Amino acid sequence: MPSSEKNSYPIPEKLNIIILVLTIPVIWALLWSASHLSIGWALLAALLFAQLNHTIFSLLHEAVHAQFSRNNFRNELFGSICAAMFPTSLKLQRVAHLGHHKRNRTDQDLYDYYLPGESKRRRNFHLYAGNLFGFYWFVIPESNLLYLLAPWLYTSKWFIQGPARSLGFEPYIKEIAQHRKLRIWLECLWAFSYQVLVFILLDLNLFGWLLCHYFFAVHWSALQYVDHAWSARDIVNGAWNLKVSKPAQWLALNYHCHLAHHQHPEVPWLYLPKLVDKYDRQPTFWSIYFRLWGGAKPAPPMGSKATL
Repeated sequence: MPSSEKNSYPIPEKLNIIILVLTIPVIWALLWSASHLSIGWALLAALLFAQLNHTIFSLLHEAVHAQFSRNNFRNELFGSICAAMFPTSLKLQRVAHLGHHKRNRTDQDLYDYYLPGESKRRRNFHLYAGNLFGFYWFVIPESNLLYLLAPWLYTSKWFIQGPARSLGFEPYIKEIAQHRKLRIWLECLWAFSYQVLVFILLDLNLFGWLLCHYFFAVHWSALQYVDHAWSARDIVNGAWNLKVSKPAQWLALNYHCHLAHHQHPEVPWLYLPKLVDKYDRQPTFWSIYFRLWGGAKPAPPMGSKATL
């Protein structure tokens, strides 16, 4: 993007910081409520947590693209705070997410379809367990914990070509292995230290913490693929600008304008609705979500148009 055009979309750093500062104490209050109040209030707290923790994730997403702040130090600082609330390492998230932009809708980044010679049952397991039942989110903190305890595994040929390949993460692990371990290890340590500290200071219990994070996991894991499923098999245009309610769009910081983001990854979240082509198809979140429950379909060739 030319510098003149970049100036048309200045990073809303102050707004990002205000949103983060206002959201964090609410997140803490919801975690406390889920741990200390009756089951009805706990369920409501978890439902709200799922939405607001995605606000934090959307800010993390901005930091991954260096769009939280124009100042690199502040971008990494606030990005690390957001990452710890996920919890994950900012560097790991950046490597994985930018890898997704490079491989979007290719054979290495495909979940709604199964490839020739690939087991449909295996693909459906990944689709249902990972994207629809929320276990995709659990893989992220688990992979960070694994890095914290055994960082050498990420450069192990056995691990890359064994478990990582089996789970479909081989290209991501290969890229992570190219980066220096110390920063990633320290970020993983910070993320888990934050989680333990909050758990202790807020006197949380495991039920409340898991309830909130499972609701978030289901919401986050589904959205990560609803905004891509059945879209064109195109690296840039293989995404949707989803039609959702205004509150959902605001809480997610326009994350549902996902095609606009893939087409303009250097544009901050605030301006994405302006870049949505009103003549393009904008399916609802639920129309794609419910279709995913029908299971994976045979993959059309790369370059095929949307099949929704």
